[in-house]
Amino acid sequence: MIELRPRAELGRANHGWLDTHHHFSFADYHDASRMHWGRLRVWNDDSIAAHSGFPPHPHRDMEIVTYVRKGAISHEDSLGNSGRTVAGDVQVMSAGTGITHSEFNQEDETCELFQIWIYPDRSGLPPSWGTRPFPRGERAGAFVTLASGIEGDADALPIRADARLVAATLSAGQVAEYPIGAGRKVYLVPASGRIEVGEVIAAAGDGVAICDEALLRVKAVEDSEVVLVDAR
Repeated sequence: MIELRPRAELGRANHGWLDTHHHFSFADYHDASRMHWGRLRVWNDDSIAAHSGFPPHPHRDMEIVTYVRKGAISHEDSLGNSGRTVAGDVQVMSAGTGITHSEFNQEDETCELFQIWIYPDRSGLPPSWGTRPFPRGERAGAFVTLASGIEGDADALPIRADARLVAATLSAGQVAEYPIGAGRKVYLVPASGRIEVGEVIAAAGDGVAICDEALLRVKAVEDSEVVLVDAR
């Protein structure tokens, strides 16, 4: 099954400094048919205005992955961690027993990012945070794992869930394939461009929910950047 979820049909909230689209039920947006996709609970498409952001707020027992598409986001948390994650790079926060953090766009341009929440396999573990650069050239023409809790993905940022975050940059006409294990679900969003998945055409910001497929074949209709989560 390959289901298109057009960006225009997603939940949306515009707070002035934050313009966000929700792929799954979140905050004031509720859709009983879109509560989660396997262990994937949240996929928010956020545009954060320059010199604004989220003040300190708490989380617990959730794996929170941030994929920056444009600009940069600066992080501070109650563990004393701080860092700046730029476009194309990823940060991971394992909320564990509890962590308070802030996320601010300290740049002179709008920051665009995907914030993705995944249910952890275990609760009650100590919180942690990390970030890592992943130059786009390293994933040109093929999917590369950026964050993962799956055995064997040693080069990825670790998360505490049976899931992985994968991305690819494709030139127009290029095809990338991704094998899907039995019983697993994939949720894919083009960060830019336009792609073909089976008989489905997805543009930037659209969601594509995939299950009961053994092989995912993505063709770039135009130059595209593609992000997906593979979860149980």
